[in-house]
Amino acid sequence: MGALEEGHYMDELEENDVELESEPEPEPEFESDKEVREAVRVLLEGIGEDCEREGLKRTPHRVAKAFREGTKGYNKKPRDIVKDALFPEAGSGHINGHPGGACGMVVVRDLDLFSYCESCLLPFSIRCHVSYLPSSNRVVGLSKLSRVADVFAKRLQNPQNLAKEVCAALNASIKPAGVAVVLQCWHVPFPENLVLSSDWIRVCSSAQSGTFEENGYLWNDFCALLRLKGVNGIECSNTLQNWCPSLKNTVNGKNMCHNKSYSSMVSAVVSVLRATGEDPLRKELVSTPYRYVQWLMRFKTSKTPDFKSILNLNTTEKWKKETVMANGHESKICYELNLPFCSQCEHHLIPFYGSVHVGWFGNGEHEIDRAHLLALVHFYACKLQVQERMTRQIAEAVHAWCDKGVAVVVEANHICMISRGIEKVRSSTATISVLGKFGTDPEARASFLQSIANCTG
Repeated sequence: MGALEEGHYMDELEENDVELESEPEPEPEFESDKEVREAVRVLLEGIGEDCEREGLKRTPHRVAKAFREGTKGYNKKPRDIVKDALFPEAGSGHINGHPGGACGMVVVRDLDLFSYCESCLLPFSIRCHVSYLPSSNRVVGLSKLSRVADVFAKRLQNPQNLAKEVCAALNASIKPAGVAVVLQCWHVPFPENLVLSSDWIRVCSSAQSGTFEENGYLWNDFCALLRLKGVNGIECSNTLQNWCPSLKNTVNGKNMCHNKSYSSMVSAVVSVLRATGEDPLRKELVSTPYRYVQWLMRFKTSKTPDFKSILNLNTTEKWKKETVMANGHESKICYELNLPFCSQCEHHLIPFYGSVHVGWFGNGEHEIDRAHLLALVHFYACKLQVQERMTRQIAEAVHAWCDKGVAVVVEANHICMISRGIEKVRSSTATISVLGKFGTDPEARASFLQSIANCTG
Protein backbone atom coordinates (compact mmCIF):
# COMPACT_ATOMS: atom_id res chain seq x y z
CA MET A 1 0.00 0.00 0.00
CA GLY A 2 1.43 3.39 -1.01
CA ALA A 3 2.00 6.27 1.37
CA LEU A 4 -1.01 8.24 0.08
CA GLU A 5 -3.24 5.19 0.15
CA GLU A 6 -2.09 4.28 3.66
CA GLY A 7 -2.69 7.83 4.90
CA HIS A 8 -6.17 7.85 3.37
CA TYR A 9 -6.86 4.45 4.99
CA MET A 10 -5.80 5.74 8.45
CA ASP A 11 -8.01 8.82 8.00
CA GLU A 12 -10.97 6.55 7.34
CA LEU A 13 -10.19 4.51 10.46
CA GLU A 14 -10.02 7.62 12.63
CA GLU A 15 -13.32 8.92 11.23
CA ASN A 16 -14.99 5.58 11.87
CA ASP A 17 -13.62 5.47 15.42
CA VAL A 18 -15.07 8.89 16.16
CA GLU A 19 -18.45 7.82 14.78
CA LEU A 20 -18.45 4.69 16.91
CA GLU A 21 -17.66 6.70 20.06
CA SER A 22 -20.27 9.37 19.48
CA GLU A 23 -23.03 7.11 18.15
CA PRO A 24 -22.96 3.64 19.76
CA GLU A 25 -24.87 0.91 18.03
CA PRO A 26 -28.50 0.82 19.17
CA GLU A 27 -29.26 -2.09 21.48
CA PRO A 28 -32.38 -4.26 21.21
CA GLU A 29 -35.35 -2.60 22.87
CA PHE A 30 -36.94 -4.43 25.81
CA GLU A 31 -40.25 -3.32 27.23
CA SER A 32 -39.08 -3.85 30.82
CA ASP A 33 -36.02 -1.65 30.19
CA LYS A 34 -38.19 1.44 29.67
CA GLU A 35 -39.67 1.14 33.14
CA VAL A 36 -36.23 0.64 34.73
CA ARG A 37 -34.74 3.59 32.83
CA GLU A 38 -37.47 5.92 34.05
CA ALA A 39 -37.02 4.61 37.60
CA VAL A 40 -33.25 5.22 37.48
CA ARG A 41 -33.80 8.82 36.36
CA VAL A 42 -36.07 9.36 39.38
CA LEU A 43 -33.40 7.87 41.68
CA LEU A 44 -30.62 10.03 40.20
CA GLU A 45 -32.70 13.19 40.57
CA GLY A 46 -33.58 12.12 44.13
CA ILE A 47 -29.92 12.19 45.18
CA GLY A 48 -29.41 15.58 43.54
CA GLU A 49 -27.72 14.46 40.32
CA ASP A 50 -28.15 15.84 36.80
CA CYS A 51 -29.19 13.00 34.49
CA GLU A 52 -27.88 14.95 31.49
CA ARG A 53 -24.33 15.49 32.72
CA GLU A 54 -21.51 13.63 31.04
CA GLY A 55 -21.09 10.21 32.62
CA LEU A 56 -24.75 9.89 33.60
CA LYS A 57 -26.48 10.30 30.24
CA ARG A 58 -26.49 6.56 29.55
CA THR A 59 -26.54 5.38 33.16
CA PRO A 60 -30.29 4.54 32.99
CA HIS A 61 -29.61 2.36 29.94
CA ARG A 62 -26.65 0.65 31.58
CA VAL A 63 -28.53 -0.01 34.83
CA ALA A 64 -31.53 -1.39 32.94
CA LYS A 65 -29.24 -3.71 30.99
CA ALA A 66 -27.49 -4.83 34.20
CA PHE A 67 -30.78 -5.66 35.92
CA ARG A 68 -31.99 -7.51 32.82
CA GLU A 69 -28.79 -9.57 32.76
CA GLY A 70 -28.82 -10.10 36.53
CA THR A 71 -32.41 -11.35 36.65
CA LYS A 72 -32.70 -13.31 33.41
CA GLY A 73 -33.06 -16.53 35.40
CA TYR A 74 -36.78 -15.85 35.81
CA ASN A 75 -37.24 -16.66 32.12
CA LYS A 76 -35.33 -19.97 32.11
CA LYS A 77 -36.19 -23.52 33.15
CA PRO A 78 -33.48 -25.93 34.38
CA ARG A 79 -35.13 -28.89 32.67
CA ASP A 80 -34.66 -27.26 29.27
CA ILE A 81 -30.94 -26.84 29.99
CA VAL A 82 -30.33 -30.43 31.06
CA LYS A 83 -32.55 -32.38 28.66
CA ASP A 84 -29.97 -32.70 25.83
CA ALA A 85 -26.97 -33.25 28.11
CA LEU A 86 -27.66 -36.64 29.75
CA PHE A 87 -25.26 -39.30 28.50
CA PRO A 88 -25.19 -43.08 29.02
CA GLU A 89 -22.19 -44.27 31.00
CA ALA A 90 -21.56 -47.93 31.77
CA GLY A 91 -21.11 -48.71 35.42
CA SER A 92 -23.17 -45.88 36.79
CA GLY A 93 -25.76 -48.18 38.28
CA HIS A 94 -25.75 -49.54 41.85
CA ILE A 95 -22.75 -51.88 42.19
CA ASN A 96 -21.60 -53.50 45.42
CA GLY A 97 -24.16 -51.45 47.29
CA HIS A 98 -22.33 -48.16 46.67
CA PRO A 99 -24.58 -45.33 45.48
CA GLY A 100 -23.33 -44.12 42.14
CA GLY A 101 -21.70 -47.44 41.32
CA ALA A 102 -18.36 -47.54 39.57
CA CYS A 103 -18.67 -43.87 38.58
CA GLY A 104 -19.08 -42.80 42.20
CA MET A 105 -19.51 -39.22 43.31
CA VAL A 106 -19.10 -36.40 40.79
CA VAL A 107 -17.96 -33.07 42.25
CA VAL A 108 -17.66 -29.74 40.44
CA ARG A 109 -15.97 -27.06 42.54
CA ASP A 110 -15.36 -23.33 42.39
CA LEU A 111 -18.18 -22.21 40.11
CA ASP A 112 -18.08 -18.41 40.29
CA LEU A 113 -21.55 -16.85 40.16
CA PHE A 114 -23.22 -13.64 41.28
CA SER A 115 -26.72 -12.69 42.32
CA TYR A 116 -28.73 -9.72 43.55
CA CYS A 117 -29.56 -9.65 47.25
CA GLU A 118 -33.32 -9.63 47.67
CA SER A 119 -33.05 -7.51 50.82
CA CYS A 120 -31.09 -4.55 49.41
CA LEU A 121 -30.73 -5.08 45.61
CA LEU A 122 -26.92 -4.99 45.78
CA PRO A 123 -25.00 -7.74 43.96
CA PHE A 124 -23.23 -10.43 45.97
CA SER A 125 -20.63 -12.93 44.82
CA ILE A 126 -20.95 -16.70 45.06
CA ARG A 127 -18.61 -19.65 44.84
CA CYS A 128 -20.71 -22.72 44.19
CA HIS A 129 -19.72 -26.37 44.75
CA VAL A 130 -21.98 -29.14 43.47
CA SER A 131 -21.90 -32.92 43.84
CA TYR A 132 -24.25 -35.60 42.55
CA LEU A 133 -24.40 -39.38 42.48
CA PRO A 134 -25.23 -40.74 39.01
CA SER A 135 -28.07 -43.21 38.60
CA SER A 136 -29.89 -45.06 35.78
CA ASN A 137 -26.63 -45.47 33.85
CA ARG A 138 -26.37 -41.81 32.89
CA VAL A 139 -24.26 -38.77 33.69
CA VAL A 140 -24.80 -35.10 32.89
CA GLY A 141 -22.52 -32.72 31.03
CA LEU A 142 -20.47 -30.88 33.64
CA SER A 143 -21.17 -27.40 32.26
CA LYS A 144 -24.88 -27.98 32.83
CA LEU A 145 -24.35 -28.05 36.59
CA SER A 146 -23.01 -24.49 36.38
CA ARG A 147 -25.78 -23.36 34.04
CA VAL A 148 -28.53 -24.73 36.27
CA ALA A 149 -26.99 -22.99 39.29
CA ASP A 150 -26.77 -19.78 37.28
CA VAL A 151 -30.50 -19.89 36.46
CA PHE A 152 -31.35 -19.47 40.13
CA ALA A 153 -28.45 -17.12 40.88
CA LYS A 154 -29.82 -14.76 38.20
CA ARG A 155 -32.81 -13.97 40.39
CA LEU A 156 -33.27 -11.90 43.54
CA GLN A 157 -31.91 -14.27 46.18
CA ASN A 158 -30.56 -15.06 49.62
CA PRO A 159 -27.96 -17.81 50.20
CA GLN A 160 -30.19 -20.32 51.98
CA ASN A 161 -32.93 -20.17 49.39
CA LEU A 162 -30.44 -20.30 46.51
CA ALA A 163 -28.80 -23.50 47.79
CA LYS A 164 -32.19 -25.20 48.22
CA GLU A 165 -33.43 -24.19 44.75
CA VAL A 166 -30.26 -25.35 42.98
CA CYS A 167 -30.36 -28.67 44.83
CA ALA A 168 -34.05 -29.26 44.08
CA ALA A 169 -33.69 -28.30 40.41
CA LEU A 170 -30.73 -30.67 39.83
CA ASN A 171 -32.54 -33.45 41.65
CA ALA A 172 -35.64 -33.01 39.47
CA SER A 173 -33.87 -32.54 36.12
CA ILE A 174 -31.12 -35.19 36.17
CA LYS A 175 -32.78 -37.59 38.64
CA PRO A 176 -29.58 -38.73 40.38
CA ALA A 177 -29.28 -40.86 43.50
CA GLY A 178 -28.52 -37.68 45.44
CA VAL A 179 -27.39 -34.05 45.17
CA ALA A 180 -25.35 -31.84 47.50
CA VAL A 181 -24.76 -28.10 47.10
CA VAL A 182 -22.47 -25.82 49.08
CA LEU A 183 -22.39 -22.06 48.50
CA GLN A 184 -19.79 -19.59 49.77
CA CYS A 185 -21.35 -16.13 49.53
CA TRP A 186 -19.88 -12.66 50.11
CA HIS A 187 -21.93 -9.52 50.71
CA VAL A 188 -20.50 -5.99 50.80
CA PRO A 189 -20.73 -4.59 54.37
CA PHE A 190 -22.60 -1.38 55.18
CA PRO A 191 -19.93 0.32 57.31
CA GLU A 192 -20.33 3.61 59.08
CA ASN A 193 -19.29 6.51 56.83
CA LEU A 194 -18.89 4.05 53.94
CA VAL A 195 -15.39 3.11 55.13
CA LEU A 196 -14.72 -0.55 54.49
CA SER A 197 -12.72 -1.33 57.59
CA SER A 198 -14.03 -4.89 57.78
CA ASP A 199 -14.06 -7.80 55.39
CA TRP A 200 -17.04 -8.69 53.31
CA ILE A 201 -19.76 -10.58 55.17
CA ARG A 202 -19.25 -14.28 54.43
CA VAL A 203 -21.89 -16.99 54.70
CA CYS A 204 -21.81 -20.68 53.81
CA SER A 205 -25.12 -22.33 52.96
CA SER A 206 -25.83 -25.90 51.89
CA ALA A 207 -28.57 -28.27 50.78
CA GLN A 208 -28.76 -32.05 50.25
CA SER A 209 -31.12 -34.59 48.78
CA GLY A 210 -31.37 -38.38 48.33
CA THR A 211 -28.45 -40.44 49.51
CA PHE A 212 -26.60 -37.38 50.78
CA GLU A 213 -29.33 -37.00 53.38
CA GLU A 214 -29.53 -40.72 54.11
CA ASN A 215 -25.79 -41.48 54.37
CA GLY A 216 -23.68 -39.11 56.42
CA TYR A 217 -20.43 -40.54 55.10
CA LEU A 218 -21.24 -39.29 51.58
CA TRP A 219 -21.62 -35.74 52.88
CA ASN A 220 -18.34 -36.16 54.78
CA ASP A 221 -16.64 -37.32 51.57
CA PHE A 222 -17.99 -34.28 49.73
CA CYS A 223 -16.72 -31.91 52.45
CA ALA A 224 -13.32 -33.64 52.41
CA LEU A 225 -13.02 -33.08 48.66
CA LEU A 226 -13.88 -29.41 49.18
CA ARG A 227 -11.24 -29.05 51.90
CA LEU A 228 -8.67 -30.16 49.33
CA LYS A 229 -9.43 -26.82 47.64
CA GLY A 230 -9.26 -24.87 50.88
CA VAL A 231 -13.02 -24.69 51.51
CA ASN A 232 -13.47 -24.81 55.30
CA GLY A 233 -16.12 -23.89 57.82
CA ILE A 234 -18.95 -25.39 55.79
CA GLU A 235 -20.86 -26.40 58.90
CA CYS A 236 -20.54 -22.90 60.44
CA SER A 237 -23.30 -21.25 58.44
CA ASN A 238 -24.61 -17.88 59.56
CA THR A 239 -28.31 -17.24 59.83
CA LEU A 240 -30.15 -15.12 57.32
CA GLN A 241 -30.40 -12.27 59.83
CA ASN A 242 -26.59 -12.06 59.88
CA TRP A 243 -26.38 -12.15 56.10
CA CYS A 244 -27.47 -8.82 54.60
CA PRO A 245 -26.35 -5.88 56.76
CA SER A 246 -29.39 -3.86 55.66
CA LEU A 247 -31.54 -6.22 57.75
CA LYS A 248 -29.84 -4.88 60.88
CA ASN A 249 -30.85 -1.32 60.08
CA THR A 250 -34.44 -0.51 60.94
CA VAL A 251 -35.98 1.40 58.06
CA ASN A 252 -39.02 3.46 58.91
CA GLY A 253 -41.01 3.29 55.70
CA LYS A 254 -43.67 5.70 56.97
CA ASN A 255 -41.12 8.41 57.71
CA MET A 256 -39.51 7.94 54.30
CA CYS A 257 -42.84 8.18 52.53
CA HIS A 258 -43.64 11.47 54.29
CA ASN A 259 -40.76 12.96 52.33
CA LYS A 260 -41.99 13.52 48.76
CA SER A 261 -38.56 12.88 47.23
CA TYR A 262 -38.11 9.65 49.18
CA SER A 263 -41.61 8.53 48.32
CA SER A 264 -41.01 8.90 44.58
CA MET A 265 -37.68 7.07 44.89
CA VAL A 266 -39.30 4.18 46.76
CA SER A 267 -41.99 3.95 44.08
CA ALA A 268 -39.25 3.90 41.43
CA VAL A 269 -37.57 0.91 43.09
CA VAL A 270 -40.94 -0.87 43.27
CA SER A 271 -41.24 -0.45 39.51
CA VAL A 272 -37.74 -1.92 39.07
CA LEU A 273 -38.78 -5.00 41.07
CA ARG A 274 -41.86 -5.37 38.94
CA ALA A 275 -39.83 -5.02 35.73
CA THR A 276 -37.54 -7.90 36.75
CA GLY A 277 -40.55 -10.22 36.99
CA GLU A 278 -40.77 -10.19 40.78
CA ASP A 279 -43.76 -9.50 43.01
CA PRO A 280 -43.01 -6.39 45.12
CA LEU A 281 -45.56 -7.64 47.66
CA ARG A 282 -43.64 -10.85 48.37
CA LYS A 283 -42.88 -10.67 52.07
CA GLU A 284 -39.11 -10.80 51.59
CA LEU A 285 -39.31 -7.80 49.20
CA VAL A 286 -41.75 -5.50 50.98
CA SER A 287 -39.00 -3.47 52.69
CA THR A 288 -36.41 -3.83 49.91
CA PRO A 289 -37.24 -0.51 48.16
CA TYR A 290 -36.77 1.41 51.43
CA ARG A 291 -33.43 -0.30 52.10
CA TYR A 292 -32.14 0.39 48.58
CA VAL A 293 -33.13 4.06 48.79
CA GLN A 294 -31.46 4.28 52.20
CA TRP A 295 -28.25 2.90 50.64
CA LEU A 296 -28.43 5.22 47.64
CA MET A 297 -28.98 8.32 49.77
CA ARG A 298 -25.53 7.78 51.27
CA PHE A 299 -24.20 9.04 47.94
CA LYS A 300 -26.35 12.17 47.79
CA THR A 301 -24.56 15.01 46.00
CA SER A 302 -22.87 17.45 48.38
CA LYS A 303 -21.03 20.74 47.95
CA THR A 304 -17.27 21.11 47.61
CA PRO A 305 -15.68 21.30 51.09
CA ASP A 306 -13.24 23.80 52.44
CA PHE A 307 -10.03 21.77 52.10
CA LYS A 308 -8.36 23.70 54.91
CA SER A 309 -11.13 22.75 57.30
CA ILE A 310 -10.59 19.07 56.47
CA LEU A 311 -6.80 18.97 56.33
CA ASN A 312 -5.61 21.79 58.57
CA LEU A 313 -4.84 20.09 61.87
CA ASN A 314 -1.63 20.17 63.90
CA THR A 315 -0.83 16.65 64.92
CA THR A 316 1.71 15.02 67.18
CA GLU A 317 1.31 11.68 65.47
CA LYS A 318 4.58 10.33 64.13
CA TRP A 319 4.58 9.88 60.38
CA LYS A 320 6.20 7.17 58.32
CA LYS A 321 8.94 8.97 56.41
CA GLU A 322 11.68 8.03 53.98
CA THR A 323 14.60 10.29 53.14
CA VAL A 324 15.31 10.37 49.39
CA MET A 325 17.32 12.54 47.05
CA ALA A 326 14.81 14.57 45.05
CA ASN A 327 16.30 16.70 42.29
CA GLY A 328 19.60 16.73 44.15
CA HIS A 329 18.12 17.93 47.44
CA GLU A 330 17.32 15.92 50.52
CA SER A 331 13.58 15.73 51.06
CA LYS A 332 11.24 13.57 53.02
CA ILE A 333 8.40 11.54 51.62
CA CYS A 334 5.49 11.28 54.01
CA TYR A 335 2.89 8.66 53.24
CA GLU A 336 -0.27 7.13 54.62
CA LEU A 337 -1.31 3.79 53.18
CA ASN A 338 -4.42 1.62 53.10
CA LEU A 339 -7.07 4.26 53.60
CA PRO A 340 -10.24 2.18 53.05
CA PHE A 341 -13.19 3.48 51.04
CA CYS A 342 -16.42 2.43 49.41
CA SER A 343 -17.98 4.36 46.53
CA GLN A 344 -20.77 3.99 43.98
CA CYS A 345 -20.02 3.62 40.27
CA GLU A 346 -21.91 6.31 38.39
CA HIS A 347 -22.09 4.18 35.27
CA HIS A 348 -24.00 1.25 36.80
CA LEU A 349 -25.02 2.37 40.33
CA ILE A 350 -23.04 -0.56 41.74
CA PRO A 351 -20.47 -0.22 44.57
CA PHE A 352 -16.72 -0.34 44.15
CA TYR A 353 -14.36 -0.48 47.11
CA GLY A 354 -10.70 -0.67 48.03
CA SER A 355 -7.79 1.35 49.44
CA VAL A 356 -6.22 4.74 48.83
CA HIS A 357 -2.48 5.36 49.30
CA VAL A 358 -1.26 8.97 49.60
CA GLY A 359 2.34 10.21 49.52
CA TRP A 360 3.73 13.75 49.58
CA PHE A 361 6.94 15.69 50.13
CA GLY A 362 7.12 17.09 53.63
CA ASN A 363 9.53 19.33 55.50
CA GLY A 364 7.88 19.39 58.92
CA GLU A 365 5.44 22.13 57.98
CA HIS A 366 2.89 19.96 56.23
CA GLU A 367 1.67 17.13 58.38
CA ILE A 368 -1.77 15.54 58.13
CA ASP A 369 -3.11 12.86 60.40
CA ARG A 370 -4.79 9.71 59.14
CA ALA A 371 -8.24 10.76 60.33
CA HIS A 372 -8.21 13.90 58.18
CA LEU A 373 -7.00 12.03 55.11
CA LEU A 374 -9.77 9.51 55.69
CA ALA A 375 -12.25 12.39 55.83
CA LEU A 376 -10.94 13.69 52.51
CA VAL A 377 -11.12 10.24 50.88
CA HIS A 378 -14.61 9.77 52.27
CA PHE A 379 -15.79 13.08 50.84
CA TYR A 380 -14.79 12.13 47.30
CA ALA A 381 -15.91 8.50 47.63
CA CYS A 382 -19.31 9.36 49.10
CA LYS A 383 -20.93 10.30 45.78
CA LEU A 384 -21.45 8.79 42.36
CA GLN A 385 -17.92 8.34 41.07
CA VAL A 386 -15.47 6.77 38.67
CA GLN A 387 -12.14 5.60 40.04
CA GLU A 388 -10.01 7.65 37.65
CA ARG A 389 -11.72 10.89 38.62
CA MET A 390 -11.62 10.12 42.35
CA THR A 391 -7.85 9.48 42.16
CA ARG A 392 -7.23 12.82 40.47
CA GLN A 393 -9.53 14.73 42.84
CA ILE A 394 -7.80 13.42 45.96
CA ALA A 395 -4.38 14.24 44.50
CA GLU A 396 -5.45 17.79 43.57
CA ALA A 397 -6.98 18.39 47.02
CA VAL A 398 -3.81 17.33 48.86
CA HIS A 399 -1.62 19.21 46.39
CA ALA A 400 -3.61 22.41 46.94
CA TRP A 401 -2.60 22.17 50.59
CA CYS A 402 0.94 20.83 50.09
CA ASP A 403 2.21 21.94 46.68
CA LYS A 404 5.69 20.37 46.67
CA GLY A 405 4.54 17.05 45.34
CA VAL A 406 1.75 14.52 45.79
CA ALA A 407 1.19 10.95 44.61
CA VAL A 408 -2.07 9.05 45.02
CA VAL A 409 -2.69 5.39 44.20
CA VAL A 410 -6.19 3.90 44.38
CA GLU A 411 -6.64 0.13 44.29
CA ALA A 412 -10.23 -1.02 43.90
CA ASN A 413 -12.47 -3.95 43.17
CA HIS A 414 -15.50 -3.13 41.04
CA ILE A 415 -18.60 -5.21 41.65
CA CYS A 416 -19.73 -4.34 38.13
CA MET A 417 -16.88 -6.60 36.96
CA ILE A 418 -18.52 -9.64 38.53
CA SER A 419 -22.08 -8.69 37.67
CA ARG A 420 -23.65 -7.77 34.31
CA GLY A 421 -22.37 -11.03 32.76
CA ILE A 422 -18.72 -9.89 32.87
CA GLU A 423 -17.82 -12.28 35.71
CA LYS A 424 -14.17 -11.28 36.13
CA VAL A 425 -14.28 -12.27 39.78
CA ARG A 426 -10.68 -11.74 40.82
CA SER A 427 -9.96 -8.64 38.75
CA SER A 428 -8.91 -5.36 40.35
CA THR A 429 -8.08 -1.88 39.11
CA ALA A 430 -5.22 0.43 40.12
CA THR A 431 -5.04 4.12 39.20
CA ILE A 432 -2.30 6.65 39.97
CA SER A 433 -2.10 10.44 39.91
CA VAL A 434 1.16 12.35 40.48
CA LEU A 435 1.71 16.10 40.84
CA GLY A 436 4.71 18.32 41.53
CA LYS A 437 8.02 16.59 42.27
CA PHE A 438 6.50 13.14 41.97
CA GLY A 439 5.82 13.92 38.33
CA THR A 440 9.45 14.74 37.57
CA ASP A 441 11.39 12.44 39.89
CA PRO A 442 11.22 8.72 38.94
CA GLU A 443 13.20 7.79 42.06
CA ALA A 444 10.62 9.38 44.33
CA ARG A 445 7.77 7.61 42.53
CA ALA A 446 9.59 4.29 42.75
CA SER A 447 10.20 4.78 46.48
CA PHE A 448 6.53 5.52 47.13
CA LEU A 449 5.30 2.58 45.05
CA GLN A 450 7.76 0.27 46.81
CA SER A 451 6.38 1.45 50.16
CA ILE A 452 2.93 0.35 49.01
CA ALA A 453 4.28 -3.00 47.84
CA ASN A 454 6.05 -3.58 51.18
CA CYS A 455 2.85 -2.81 53.07
CA THR A 456 0.31 -4.68 50.94
CA GLY A 457 2.40 -7.50 49.46
